[in-house]
Amino acid sequence: MASTQDALYSEIDLDLSWSERDLPERERTKHVHRLHPYLGKFIPQLAETLLERYVERGGHVLDPFAGSGTTLVQALESGFDATGVDIAAFNCLIMRVKTQQYNLFVLERELRDVVARLDDATTRAKPSRYLREWFAPQAARELLAFCDLAADEYEHRDVLRVILARAARSARLTTHFDLESPRTPQRGPYWCYKHKRECRPVEQAKPFLRRYTLDTLVRIKTFAKVRAKQRDAYVLHGDAREVDLGRAFDGVVTSPPYPGLIDYHEQHRAAYELLGLEDLRELELGAAADGTSKAALAAYSEGIAAVLSRARNALRPGGAVVIVVNDRRDLYPQILEKAGLRLEERLRRHVNRRTGRRAGEFFEEVLVAR
Repeated sequence: MASTQDALYSEIDLDLSWSERDLPERERTKHVHRLHPYLGKFIPQLAETLLERYVERGGHVLDPFAGSGTTLVQALESGFDATGVDIAAFNCLIMRVKTQQYNLFVLERELRDVVARLDDATTRAKPSRYLREWFAPQAARELLAFCDLAADEYEHRDVLRVILARAARSARLTTHFDLESPRTPQRGPYWCYKHKRECRPVEQAKPFLRRYTLDTLVRIKTFAKVRAKQRDAYVLHGDAREVDLGRAFDGVVTSPPYPGLIDYHEQHRAAYELLGLEDLRELELGAAADGTSKAALAAYSEGIAAVLSRARNALRPGGAVVIVVNDRRDLYPQILEKAGLRLEERLRRHVNRRTGRRAGEFFEEVLVAR
C-alpha cells in the first residue's frame, strides 16, 4: 500500500525538504549557481541550512567532493571560508570562476568586448573527431573561434572558458529534452517532449555564446553583492585521498558521488575537448563506467572511507562531518566505521526531481558524524 502524504512527511526533516512552490527553480539556481549546468549537485539552500546547523559561525568548511562548488559558494554567501577538492579539472575551473573576487569594471569591459567581436571572429583550428560528430559544422567553427578569443590577452580568460563550455553543451547535436546525458548525436527532426512539437537539432553556437556571456556577467555581479566580505574560497585540484589539505577545518559539508550513477568527466566531454583539460577519470570514485558489481562497490567504499578519514584528521576538535547521500545500498555505516567516524544523526529529506524527464519520489539521507 502506498504511503499517505502525512505518513511520508512524518519521516522526513521538513527543514531540509522543499516543494517547487516553496523553492522555485530561479531560487535553486540563483546567481553563480547556474554559471554552468552540473548533473548531481545539491541545492544551495540545503548547503546553507547544513552550514548554519553544524559549522561554527565564521569558520572554515571543507568539501572533499566539491563538484561544481555549491558548498563553497554558499559558504561565501553565509559568512564562512571554504576549501573544495575535486579530481575533475573542469569542476575546479567552474569553482574558481564562481568564487573568485573580481574587478567588476574590468570584467564587464572584457565580456562586452568579446560579445562585440563575435560576429567577426574566425578560426584556423580544425575540429576534432568529437566536435565533428557532436556539432553541426557552423556550430563547431563558432565554438573554435570563441576558443581563440578566450586565448587572447584577457584578464578573465577562465570566465570565457566556462562560457564556452556552457554554450557547447547547448549547441550539441542532441534533443532539447536530453541535454544531461545524450548517447548518440541527433541529426534530423524529432518529436520534442520538452516543447511538444517537432524540433530540429541546433546548427549554431553563436546565439548561446552571446546570451551566456551576458548572463554570466549578470550572475557574477549579483553574487558580488551578497557574498560576505573578507571571506575566501580555496580550490584544490587532485585526489582527495592524497591531496595536501594544508590547514585545519571547523566542519565538513559534502555530497559524495553515488556508486555507478554519473561519469563526472564524461558529462563535460565537450569542455575537455575544447579546453584541453587534464582528464583523470580513472581516479573517479563511483563512476558510472565502473558499474555496481560487488567489487566496484567495495572499491567505492574503500575510496570514500579514505577521503572521509583524511577529512576527519583535518578537523578541529568537535567538528562535524555532514554527508548528503542516497544510501539505498546501506554502505555508509561501514564507510563511517572505516573512516573512524561515529554516526550521531541520520536525517531524511525529500528531493524535488523537477529536471529533465525524471519523475517519481526520491529521498536522500543527511548523515552527521564526528
